Amino acid sequence: MSGPRVNSFFLGNSSGVNFSIILSPIDEETGKLQLANCSGSKRAGDWNLNVTPGMNTSKVTISLSRNLQLCLPNATDCCTTPLCVVETLQVLACRDSVILAHLLIQAEIYANSSFTGNVSENATIIPNQVFQPLGSCPCDLTAGACDVLCCCDPECTPDLKQLFNKSCFTGVFGGDVNPPFDQLCSSQSMEYTPDWFPFLCVQSSLNNTPFLGYFYHGSTSTPKVPSFKIPLQTSSGKLFTGYRQGDPIMTEENEYFTIPQQSMAGQCVGNAPVAYLQNFDVKCLTSLASYKEGLPHDVKINSGTGDFIQQNVIYRTIADMGKFITESESLRTAEVLCQNVTFAEHYTFFWKDKNIEQINVTVFLGSLCDGEILTQRFTVKFLNLKSTNATELFWNPGYQVGKPVRAANMNASDTFGSLNIWQPAGRGLCTSATYTPVLFGLDSFSGCTLEVDINEDCSLLRGNVTEKLNSLIQATHIGKRGNSSYSDLSDWVEIIRLDPFNSDTNVSTGSLKGICPDIPANLNIRIIFADVGAVQGIPQQEILAVQISYSTVIWQFQCGLICENSISFLPITASVQFIKVPAQPPIPMTRFQINYTEFDCNRNDVCWPQLFYPLTRFYTGEPYSQCLAKGLSLAFLVLLAAILSNPWFSKVLNSSLV
Repeated sequence: MSGPRVNSFFLGNSSGVNFSIILSPIDEETGKLQLANCSGSKRAGDWNLNVTPGMNTSKVTISLSRNLQLCLPNATDCCTTPLCVVETLQVLACRDSVILAHLLIQAEIYANSSFTGNVSENATIIPNQVFQPLGSCPCDLTAGACDVLCCCDPECTPDLKQLFNKSCFTGVFGGDVNPPFDQLCSSQSMEYTPDWFPFLCVQSSLNNTPFLGYFYHGSTSTPKVPSFKIPLQTSSGKLFTGYRQGDPIMTEENEYFTIPQQSMAGQCVGNAPVAYLQNFDVKCLTSLASYKEGLPHDVKINSGTGDFIQQNVIYRTIADMGKFITESESLRTAEVLCQNVTFAEHYTFFWKDKNIEQINVTVFLGSLCDGEILTQRFTVKFLNLKSTNATELFWNPGYQVGKPVRAANMNASDTFGSLNIWQPAGRGLCTSATYTPVLFGLDSFSGCTLEVDINEDCSLLRGNVTEKLNSLIQATHIGKRGNSSYSDLSDWVEIIRLDPFNSDTNVSTGSLKGICPDIPANLNIRIIFADVGAVQGIPQQEILAVQISYSTVIWQFQCGLICENSISFLPITASVQFIKVPAQPPIPMTRFQINYTEFDCNRNDVCWPQLFYPLTRFYTGEPYSQCLAKGLSLAFLVLLAAILSNPWFSKVLNSSLV
């Protein structure tokens, strides 16, 4: 634990159970903890133990009662070092001097470092780095005093500068933050100057320097800084031209349409925007004290064309609350406060092209009482009007991020297949784990634990683990696209399976009891995809290959503090990795590019292939038509000068005059 309070739960009937907490110092000679007994109390040092009994679950709270502030001068009852508390605790549950359960806690708590001083409201104005460097005098390190050898320091008087005027810092550190660069025509710092340097040098002022990070971009390269604000609706006309995949859905009030979703940290965020064409199914834990209502269901949704549609809401009552009420902290009595709350919300968006045509919402209500923990469920599903069945084919041919990967079992009469990963529940055992489909473009990692006996046969264990892993992949082929047809074999790619390594030697007998090598405990799914085109500007992604491999581990029976149980746990995992490759292999380098690197424009600032750079498509400083017109005019003048300077032209001119 790293905070002053931690909670745990004791599963089972707590009647007659005595809970105690003890400090467990580590023996310096052996490095082991001292043996615990049931003679402790609910207070040990600065630690307090509080138990809240329940029906089948008791909540155990361990809290620290000391001050965690850093010590000020002449202060007591505080932390002398930043690492304030480093202690080992044991929480015991005993009945009749017999230990029923024990919890080992390693506490490392740092002191509070909150700032309590005065905060200045003076703001420092930072200049625009495009035109002015941030630090005009980097060697000015001391405020209000002259830094020796720093001639650009404004605190240095002329008398002080005379002492070190000939030894000042040079370069950028000494204040020369805008030096001439090598490509400048007036720069003579290069020791070796090629003959063609005057043709390719840059004629520019020092105010336009690469040391500031920018060259002059021209009128066609004006950067557009995106705004984080939602555009305001200035009229009642059409606001949008349609949604694209991933765009947030807007309401009539020009705000985001939000539904609780899970964040990257795994916690639920109540005001998360709903993205267009992205399904999700989340579960959030809440109690009556922390329960909050979401957006009202009478909010109108922007269809994508500026029109607003009303939600079609159906309210239902939960019949079996046991699926949602996961645990109760105390017994329910007549005086317990209860409230009618939302248990689940299922949203179905019917869409066509870039617009939302209809929204159906099913809301399940139930009674939540004080002390109960509710598991709320929120689902969002987008269905195309062209296909409203459960096995919807995607509107566009390619895969969309967040959509399930299509699988097929071509060796069975029913070709429908599945590609799943685990969704653990409860204690995380494989026997109670459910499945969730693999979503395209989302790397994932899941697993569960398998109970293994100390006398387990290694061959049977390998077979059991392999069977558990293979249950995730009920398919022989994976669809190349989101609309792959089961009747067309060319729309599918065969799964490449790398079978796990199985040892023929039984290593679970004799002196190697409790140890099994080469257990295929990790399933690795690698999916290779690429962009193969675009539909209405949306990239279309296609799966090229799928490989399944196994990683083996050595299982060894693990013994805790007290080796009484003959059951150990083996964690098995499944990982999914999406690898993007280019649709076409890159063009290999020629022998000339490999041998003559000085002519490679990607490695040199100046190169021969860019001699006519202003006439190429890569130059964006001016419109291409203007560059081409100027280039042709220049070529005409050069050709005219060559003709006029030729001797035969003067002869022809003289003969014509005579």
